[in-house]
Amino acid sequence: MIKELPRYLLLFVVLMLLQISVLNNINLSGYINPYIYILFILLLPFSMPGWLLLIVGFFTGFVVDYFTNTLGLHTSATLLLAFVRPTILSWMSYRDDLDRFDSPGIGSSGMEWFVRYAVVAVLVHHFALFCFESFSFYHFHITLLRILLSSIFTLFFIVMIELLRSGRK
Repeated sequence: MIKELPRYLLLFVVLMLLQISVLNNINLSGYINPYIYILFILLLPFSMPGWLLLIVGFFTGFVVDYFTNTLGLHTSATLLLAFVRPTILSWMSYRDDLDRFDSPGIGSSGMEWFVRYAVVAVLVHHFALFCFESFSFYHFHITLLRILLSSIFTLFFIVMIELLRSGRK
């Protein structure tokens, strides 16, 4: 994992710059907000210890919160994603799959598996993020619409980025 550290740092910087400078400015009628920075959490190695995954999840969300002035919303949602990621991985794959590949991705795990994994992870993240943001069940149907539409756009961008990354290999 140490030899892969520069690659993960570059991925982190690129995703953060893209999220903060471009995608945070996309807000189509208040319903669509793509959050591709969570791709960083999704692509971390299978063998990463849980405590380190939580620290990385906290730091990732904290950076987005710092630059978007959202007071811990992204930190809490990303921390939840980092917490449930091992459970999602254990549900979605067999033990020998986790041993065979170093990290998830379209190039290593295949398109179908990665899309299923990304759908579950993005829905967990977006559900937490938008529920924390609204902090009410008064307009829950609007919150569900925001979760659904933002998840679709986020998944579109995540799959496109992964296709670009896997095409270079």
